[in-house]
Amino acid sequence: MLQIGDNAPFFELESTNGGKISSNDLKGVKYVLYFYPKDNTSGCTKEAIEFSELINEFENKQVRVFGVSPDSIAKHHKFIENHNVKITLLSDPENKVSAAYYAYGDKKMCGKVYKGVIRSTFIINEDGVIEEAYYNVKAAGHAQKVLGCVL
Repeated sequence: MLQIGDNAPFFELESTNGGKISSNDLKGVKYVLYFYPKDNTSGCTKEAIEFSELINEFENKQVRVFGVSPDSIAKHHKFIENHNVKITLLSDPENKVSAAYYAYGDKKMCGKVYKGVIRSTFIINEDGVIEEAYYNVKAAGHAQKVLGCVL
């Protein structure tokens, strides 16, 4: 797992803003990168809505927020439309970035083990260093907790 003080792994992903966004593009910018399993599921929708409701407060602190899932950009756009999501979503269809952040691995449901995205969030500073790392988070109330940790 990544820890506070680690350099954030490099990423370059398709964005709902059009084109790609990479961690190199974000040098000099503080940002939140949160990983979630799937658009339009209850927990993921709750988390996206809560981050969206707080987007002005994040922006007032000059912090950008990005949600990452394996869903396609087309699915992300439907998700944004259906739930008035106001954050930028990134598509990681092969889970390469999720794996680099240790946000992809074994999960358990109904006694079965399978591979999937582990709900995780990272606050990354202007130098690309992890300031906070949260693994196995609960969706409800998480965005507010993250906002409270952004300095």
